Amino acid sequence: MRTLENETCYRALTARDRRFDGLFFVGVSTTGIYCRPVCTARTPRQERCAFYRTAAEAEHAGFRACLLCRPELAPGRAPVDSVPRLVAAAVSRIEGGFLNESSLDELAAELGVTSRHLRRAMEAELGVSPVELAQSRRLALAKQLLQDTALPLAEVAFASGFQSVRRFNALFQERFGRPPSELRRASDEAVGSRSLVLRLDYRPPLDWEQLLLYLRGRAIPGVEHVGDCEYRRTVRLGGKTGWLVVRKDPKRPALLAEVSLSLAGVLMQVATRLRALFDLDAQPEVISECLGRDALLAKCVQAHPGLRVLGAFEPFELMVRAILGQQVTVRGATTLSGRLVARFGEPVDGPHAELSRLFPLPETLAAASEDDVAALGLPGARARCLLGVARAVAEGSVRLDRHADVEGMMAALEALPGIGAWTAHYVAMRALRWPDAFPASDLGIRKALGGVTAKEAGARAEAWRPWRSYAAIHLWTSLSEGAGG
Repeated sequence: MRTLENETCYRALTARDRRFDGLFFVGVSTTGIYCRPVCTARTPRQERCAFYRTAAEAEHAGFRACLLCRPELAPGRAPVDSVPRLVAAAVSRIEGGFLNESSLDELAAELGVTSRHLRRAMEAELGVSPVELAQSRRLALAKQLLQDTALPLAEVAFASGFQSVRRFNALFQERFGRPPSELRRASDEAVGSRSLVLRLDYRPPLDWEQLLLYLRGRAIPGVEHVGDCEYRRTVRLGGKTGWLVVRKDPKRPALLAEVSLSLAGVLMQVATRLRALFDLDAQPEVISECLGRDALLAKCVQAHPGLRVLGAFEPFELMVRAILGQQVTVRGATTLSGRLVARFGEPVDGPHAELSRLFPLPETLAAASEDDVAALGLPGARARCLLGVARAVAEGSVRLDRHADVEGMMAALEALPGIGAWTAHYVAMRALRWPDAFPASDLGIRKALGGVTAKEAGARAEAWRPWRSYAAIHLWTSLSEGAGG
């Protein structure tokens, strides 16, 4: 297991440096509490501090989570990280709730290894087993729901992934030294009985207005809606359907996601997908330092220091949107997306009139005929492309997994009829969360670079590795109207 440099961590702790928030945690021997490096409590002496890479590792060492800085809310790690792909993929699935209803053997089988090998790999890298990490994430979500919502205790237990209230109470008492009822408090952030609120912290800055502007032009009618200050969408996860609304927290560097109660059983997945959608685990200062060295990008970075690469709440949805965006304007692609949802999406009820349908499943589109898809206003070749992708995803031959071999996945996508380099890079950038994607043939990017060729744009972008996706977003933003798909 890799160790942390104590002097560096302690300096960050003393300065309460937000750049390190979520990158390590500090356990204090005299209190038995572990904190985020931004905790506002009195800074302990260095000899009383032990530093850990994950909250689960601090808990494994016997420390309890701080009630002031709330480590369960810390942002995660950026997409570029030296954690092995196997461990990163396992962590992503566990944080999304995989082990809440499935076994360790099933997780290992999905990742193509034995459970023994997976356990060894995670313990060597993170200092905790997969089961310990899953318990830590369940307790973290339970603690958040206890402090931020009015959800009854039994519902908190099940929403957090526990299969037994008794087990929830026992583990909570063991980990926090108190029963869940003692932590329960009324919250001014709870919004009533029809929904609950998740707080999603990030490392500032974050250019929320620019994110909303980008989403507004690409929002799928019926599925998404962007208002002046918020993002809304319908949701289908794990057999459950509902809606959510995301706003910026006016008091702290965080987003607040209001989620319908119908999604209480899949909150881990909701939180994980929202963090990916809004790129909340990015390290903006590291990215800006790299891109700001370029004379052209320096102005863009200065104007939008917190610009993020928007991900995808549903990767297949983004894949379809990218295909519909081939060789048409952003507005044209949005129109086609609305027609597709109206034709193949299922209706859904909710309190928001703009949210009326669920995006169709891959299986639904895979079962459609070419004529049905072409009737949306698509050329025959693009209709066949869309059907081919839907069938590949439905059959499992293409998996839009952000911890897969990205370059291998891009090659698999480009092997499908109608998928070129632009679409593959755009999907890698947003659906697969690859920070080094770069659609060099994009007309907007080439225009922002002074009308260069695709080959010249690709050569220019070599200096921006491993953050070429962010460079692309800055280039699109620099234009009066974005040219990205």
